[in-house]
Amino acid sequence: MSIRISPDATRPSATIEIPLEHPLPDYDLLQLEQPTPRDVDGVLVSQGFRDLVDDARGVLMDLLAHPPFQQDSPENANLDFTHSAPPPLELAQLTGAICPGDDESYRPGLWIVLQDPHAKPGASLSAMSQERVAAIVAEFVKRLQLA
Repeated sequence: MSIRISPDATRPSATIEIPLEHPLPDYDLLQLEQPTPRDVDGVLVSQGFRDLVDDARGVLMDLLAHPPFQQDSPENANLDFTHSAPPPLELAQLTGAICPGDDESYRPGLWIVLQDPHAKPGASLSAMSQERVAAIVAEFVKRLQLA
């Protein structure tokens, strides 16, 4: 799966693009590959895709409130009082996306923006926050069975 996570250089946020690469029968999303971006629009406005976005929002909000365990993360160190808990990330945007394919085709996907509301304006996400974003995205994809 060609998930793209792009931390913003001048903002404490990251954009995530998750193209749907296999059919999702539970959402009645069976024909994903489309010849033009306009054809993907029809998928993005379907009831099945809207249901997927609703479920994705619920899963993502749960993961933001309870991030997945990261072995080397400072908040998981035993009796290590040198690190404070990392600031929580928040959802800035979750919507449908038109994702270019490998062979001049297009697919529907999810577009997510996560941000650190406590970071300094103009600063990028910390390395720890970027690792947390990657862990959240991996668990998100697993829970929604997108991979």
